[in-house]
This record gives sequence, C-alpha cells and structure tokens, in this order.
Amino acid sequence: MGDCIVQLSEHVSNQIAAGEVVGRPASVVKELIENSVDAGATEITVVVVDAGRTLMQVVDNGKGMSEEDAQMCFKRHATSKINSADDLRSLVTMGFRGEALASISAVSYIELKTRETGAEMGTKVTLSGSDTGDSEPVACPKGTQFAIKNLFFNVPARRNFLKSDQVELRHIIDEVQRLAMAHPGLSFRLQSNGSDLLNLRPGTLRQRIVAIFGSKHDERLVPVDETTDVVKITGFVGKPSFARKSRGEQFLFVNGRFIKHPLMHKAILSAYDGVLSPRHFPFYTVFLEVDPNRLDVNIHPTKVEAKFEEDQAIFAILRSTVKRGLGKHNVAPSLDFDTELSISIAPLPSTKIVSAPQVSINPDYNPFKSTSRAASTSGLRKEPKPIEFGGTLEQELIETSTYEIPLEVLESTEAPKYFQILNRYIVASREGNLVMIDARRAHTRILFEQYLEDGKGFGDTTSQKLLFPEPMDLSQADTILLVEASDILSKNGLVLERVECGVEIVSVPTGVAGNIQDCIDSVLEVLRDGTWSDEEGRREKLAKVWAKSGAIPKTKKLSDEEMSAMIGRLFSCESPATDPWGRSVFATFDAQSIDDIFG
Repeated sequence: MGDCIVQLSEHVSNQIAAGEVVGRPASVVKELIENSVDAGATEITVVVVDAGRTLMQVVDNGKGMSEEDAQMCFKRHATSKINSADDLRSLVTMGFRGEALASISAVSYIELKTRETGAEMGTKVTLSGSDTGDSEPVACPKGTQFAIKNLFFNVPARRNFLKSDQVELRHIIDEVQRLAMAHPGLSFRLQSNGSDLLNLRPGTLRQRIVAIFGSKHDERLVPVDETTDVVKITGFVGKPSFARKSRGEQFLFVNGRFIKHPLMHKAILSAYDGVLSPRHFPFYTVFLEVDPNRLDVNIHPTKVEAKFEEDQAIFAILRSTVKRGLGKHNVAPSLDFDTELSISIAPLPSTKIVSAPQVSINPDYNPFKSTSRAASTSGLRKEPKPIEFGGTLEQELIETSTYEIPLEVLESTEAPKYFQILNRYIVASREGNLVMIDARRAHTRILFEQYLEDGKGFGDTTSQKLLFPEPMDLSQADTILLVEASDILSKNGLVLERVECGVEIVSVPTGVAGNIQDCIDSVLEVLRDGTWSDEEGRREKLAKVWAKSGAIPKTKKLSDEEMSAMIGRLFSCESPATDPWGRSVFATFDAQSIDDIFG
C-alpha cells in the first residue's frame, strides 16, 4: 500500500480556513473593521453593494502599512499582534491570529491600497483566490482601504448558502453596531447601495446608544458601575417596563470585544427577577474589564466566545451590580429595613362593648335537596341573545367567522353549557367525553386558519386603519428591514410609512391593533430568519404573527356565548388539535381515564 497522506497546498488550506472565519459577508466586515481599530483609526467607513455579495469596502485613517507589510498581511498566520504563545495571555488587540486576510483572499477578489504616515506614496496590492498578488505604487490617503469583491466566487456552494439580501445586510449592520458601541470615541459610517444607513460621530457611550437605537432610548437607560479586584463593570441596562419579547438588544463586551456568554447573560437577567414580565428581554450594553491573564478569548475562530478564570465570582458581582443599579433608579423593589413591619391596629374606644360573635344555623338546610328547574332557569332567556364581546379581539371571533353556531346551543335553557377554570381553560362535554381547551391556543388556531384562508386575512379586506399613525421605536437596522419589506407587508395587511425619525404604522391586520409593538417585533424576527424569499413560507409565518398578536390573553374571563363561539369555530378548523406551533389545544378524558383517576 502506497503513501496516502499528503500536505495540503496553501491555497486549499486557506479555503478550508475560510469556512471557519468567513461564514458570510458580515464576517468579512467584522474582521476588516477590527484591523482598522487595531491600526489606530479614528474614522472608519464601510461600503457594501448587494449586501456584500458584490462589494465590501472598508476605509480607515489608521497608521497604514509599508509595501512589505501590505504583501505579508495576506500570508496565513502572519500577524503584528503577537510574537509568542505567551502573548496570548495578555491580549489587548481585536485581532491576533493572522488568519482573517488569508482566508478572505482565498474566496474573493481583493484590492488593497495603503499608505503609512509620512510616506509620499502608498502601495496597491491585488489578489484573486489566494494567488501571489501584484504590487505597485499608488497615490492614496493615509490609512488603509480594503475592497473585497465577489465573495465566494470560486466556492459556488458557499455562495448559494447565503441568505437573502435583507438577512445578510442585517448581519452586517449588527456587526457594525457592535463595534461602534465598543468604540464610541471613533467615527463610523455605513453605506449600502449608495445610501447611508449609519453615520455615527464620536461621543460617549450613552450618545452612541441613542444614535443607534433612537432618542427614546435615552430615558430608558439605567447606568451600572462597579469596580472590584476581579472585574470592572460599566454600561447601561434598560428599564424593565421597556423590555421586549424579542431578543436582539443585548450586548456584552469583555475588554472591548463583543462576546456571547450564556452564564453572564443569565446573571443580568436574574437581576430583573420580580420586575420583568415573563418571556421579555431587557436592553443592556454592559462592559466587563478583566485582567487579560484571567481571560481566554482564543477558543473560537470568530472570537465571540471567552472563558473566565473566575466566572462564578464575576457572575455574582455582575448580578449584584445590575440589581443595585435598578434599585437606585427606583425600577426594582427594594427593602427598607428601617420600616416597622408589625401590623398597626388602632386601640378600641373605652366605651366600646365587645361581644362574642354569634353563629346562625338553618336547621332545615339539606345539601342534597335539589332546587326546581324553574328556579334555576328563571333568569335565562328563551330567545338567542346577541353575542357581545369585550373588545375588538373577541369580536373577531364571530364577526369574521363563516361558522354558524348550532341553534340548539344558543336556544338551550339548560344550566351553562360550558365553564372556565383559572380564566384559561374551557371545560366542555363532547361526544360523551370531558374536554379541556386552552382558550388562547384555540383562538390562535382559529385566527391562523382565518388569515390563511383564500380571499381573507390579507390585503385591504382585513386591514384595519389606525385612527392615528403609530410611530415605532426601532433601531436604524430594523427600520431598514421593515422599509425594504414594506410592499410585501402591505399586501398582507400591515401598512407603514417612512418618516424622518423612522417608520409609522398606518394600518394593521384586523385584530392586532392593541398589540402593535409586539407584532412588529415578531415581524422583524421573521425578516431575520432567512426564509423571507419563500412566498408560501412567508405567508404562513406572517399568519402566525398576526394570530399570535391578535389572540386573546393567556388568561381572560369569557362569557358563555364567547365560549360557545370559541368551541364552535375551533372544531370547524382543519387542524383543531394543535396551534400553529404544534402545541396541543385540548385534552380529552373518556370515562375510563376519569375512573382511573379515582381508582
């Protein structure tokens, strides 16, 4: 058997490495901006065309590179950040591996222009798919300009796996925003297809947050600040009342680097215990400063993970710091130990005569004696009563229904046919079995199928125009996503208009007017998930959003008529057993299962 192990060429190994480092256009933007920051740039401009597929350009005013460095930077594991393994223990730069540019050059066309401070001429280097590259003198401003063209041109399978332009652009915006928050003293500008998306001037962290997420965030920020021997904590957290059901506004930085750390995320959320609504997520931008010798950031190619030597201690300090910050600003409950907790009872007047309580007994009372049918039904009407609902959401249950409630249900003079427990579950009898129905899930299933029904649920026929346009509190990135999808959204009942400060909602699908912010948050989640270009999938996802936003609350007291209507419409659905997410809507208990409970 001959030798079968060979050493891969540098070109092939670079393409393999690109799979780790360059996942999408946003990865390229991130790596190039980090290099600009390390180069001491104070102004960074990012230009993308077609969400980075066609062009990504990063221009900075940093210290630039010499001709030799301009050629060497594309070599794998060539870096100016470290010289030995010991340097990994004291990293203070954003990049350090020397893999990024080699990986990017392996899957794209690159044009680099750079000039050092004090040099009369700069250097231009062009590469295509990790070739040796050509170098020539060029006149250019001080700093560095990278132009990355036709990403994954030589790896078509990778290019095909890219998501829609909206999704890829959103990832780019996210990366720029994170780096901009990590470095509020630097100027950042982002352009897409010739339009400015972000134009951030240097300032404080608070000013940077407001510039990115809108002026309304200013009043929602609570500062946190703590310095210990283990960690220094600074930044801002959001007031609980402004928390949202969707994630996306949670930012944790360690030594100026954005990371994802579930344990520290849990520490911040646990500080909100008792003041945060269930399944809501608060805004936070928190910075941790830790001794580099007690931190390992070299555990993931994209450097978004980190290991703390004293993670449990940092967890406790972080949780305490956030909790104290919320308490100082009166947005979290606090205990006043100087307050007397005993019950204050006023003394009785001296003239008051105290007598023992008297017990009244009815000797004729018999709990097994039934009342007459006439007495039990005297308050019920013989004619069907018009169904009146407590609000728009419940009214939709009947007004838009094609299901006719059986006459015998409305005309019944028996004792109430259905009843509700915990203001959530409807208990009914059906075909000799006991049925328990989750009312919210049932309503969600009803609305979901209604929105999917041909000729209903979408377009002007079910669009409800708001009395006053509703301004949305959104970041620039989310505003862009909504505007780009506005034509499709309007065909599905959600009409918005672009205004100077962002967007305003003009019309919404019928039934969701009382829950617009949560509805928009859910729509944004759909826009980000990468399946927006699939028309059928998009319609189903939007139907889920409308149904979830328009359904009754989890606990709501329903009238007999509302319960009758709910049950009637549920069992006329195509799939009454589950809600749109596959969760059970009702449970059935037959006589045998009930007997088994009692043995």
